[in-house]
Amino acid sequence: MSFSKLNSSDATLTRLREKDYSPLSGMCVTCLDGCPGYCEIGRSAVRGREYLYPQPYGKITAGAQKDYPVDFSHFNISGTCVGALGVEADPDQATFPRVSLETNLGDIKLNVPWFTTGLGSTFIAKDNWEGVAIGSALFGTMVGIGENVCGVDPEAEIRNGYVLRSPEMERRIKLFKEWQRNGFGEIIVQENVEDSRLRVLEYVIDTLGVRFVEIKWGQGAKDIGGEIKLPEIQWAKVLKERGYIVYPDPDDVIIEEIYHKGGIKEFERHSRLGMASLEGFVKRAEELRRRGAKYVSLKTGAYRPRDLALALKAASERRADLLIVDGAGGGTGMSPWRMMNEWGVPTVYLECLVYRYAKVLAGKNKYVPPIAIAGGFTLEDNIFKGLALGAPFVRFVAMGRSTLTAAMVGKTIGELSKGGKLPTEFQKYGPDLQELFVAVAELEKIYGEDWRKIPPSALGVYGYFLRLATGMKQFMAGLRKFSLEYIDRSDLLCLTEEASRVSGLPYIMEVDQEESMKILEG
Repeated sequence: MSFSKLNSSDATLTRLREKDYSPLSGMCVTCLDGCPGYCEIGRSAVRGREYLYPQPYGKITAGAQKDYPVDFSHFNISGTCVGALGVEADPDQATFPRVSLETNLGDIKLNVPWFTTGLGSTFIAKDNWEGVAIGSALFGTMVGIGENVCGVDPEAEIRNGYVLRSPEMERRIKLFKEWQRNGFGEIIVQENVEDSRLRVLEYVIDTLGVRFVEIKWGQGAKDIGGEIKLPEIQWAKVLKERGYIVYPDPDDVIIEEIYHKGGIKEFERHSRLGMASLEGFVKRAEELRRRGAKYVSLKTGAYRPRDLALALKAASERRADLLIVDGAGGGTGMSPWRMMNEWGVPTVYLECLVYRYAKVLAGKNKYVPPIAIAGGFTLEDNIFKGLALGAPFVRFVAMGRSTLTAAMVGKTIGELSKGGKLPTEFQKYGPDLQELFVAVAELEKIYGEDWRKIPPSALGVYGYFLRLATGMKQFMAGLRKFSLEYIDRSDLLCLTEEASRVSGLPYIMEVDQEESMKILEG
């Protein structure tokens, strides 16, 4: 069985010359002398390292193409026609709108158990932050500012290696806080190695009043630090001066010459690899709490199982307020394409390990932090499965790429509507934003005509979250569970024996066997 296709992909804008190819190498079955090189090998022969990455870089997000042996589609959501939990077992009371999705993290109130995380210094995150931040604030959930935002801010004031001011960071925090409603939701600011050297978290705590900060060990899309590409050599020089790793070297005379001739179109900015340790996390978390942080979270990636165990141990030892675990296969716009497909522990496997390890800690009466699972979540069925598979330890689902998609589409439809160029699929709703965006029906009740101050990108995020919330309520009503506290692992049915082996849950043909026999034989 082939799980991913090598050597050509829409993600890298590469293709094969022939229809037939070798599954082992991904090459055309015959490689022709004289072919200009449509595939990744051919493009790399001319442009080298540029074809490590999805294209066009900075304008897209990208998600892994690999088909893993077990994913969330190998589980179905259970259901029952008996009773109700959380409301009276009465047809007039147990209706799906009565399902509550409200939850909390300490004193942070959340309207839903999902949030958006880790939107850092990439251009696509910066360009669409307005929609993500405002939409999340309006809906009453959290959003995370990712790595390197201050270090890449052209207007940042940096003195003696420390950030004193970052207008871009200020903009991001301000947008969320301006639209935060009734105390719901929260802004999270993350640090990686470079951010810690710049003292970014000290800056946002002291100057910008941020109370929720996050220490990043890694993410699920790649086994390397944060990356972006830079189209201008002068900007590459500035980031090199700020301490970042930049390739090719913008100060190299030959590189400068080729750049000015047009042969080099971009530079890569890399972050250093973090060196995770229990002691390092405990020390840093204590520093941040003394500084004034009320909440400290740890984010780890799709590393080998022992690293996951270390993250759980560290979060337990220092009583972290949240642990985010990000599985391989999730989407990003700045990860090497083959790394995104072939590195790390996929989300389902990783979450099953999370459950197993958290259960060990709980069995020893150790503190288990609230856990958020991330890695390719998009719609309500997967969100529910993510919560159920890790229950009771996994309390949240963290997303990234899908929220950006909602913001980008909202922005685009708003612009097309303004120009009278709506796609045919949307023309039936009418040209005005009030008619186009379903979110307006709710937001106009709250803001009156001031709803028009909300950008279309944020209307898109709100509408997307509204769909997710409605779908979640319908699934939960079908389970007769009317609040999140009742979700557990028994809500899932394993459709394959392999899914059963990985998860530890029974195969669908073995579910409820004892109870069923008692009913039939009683």
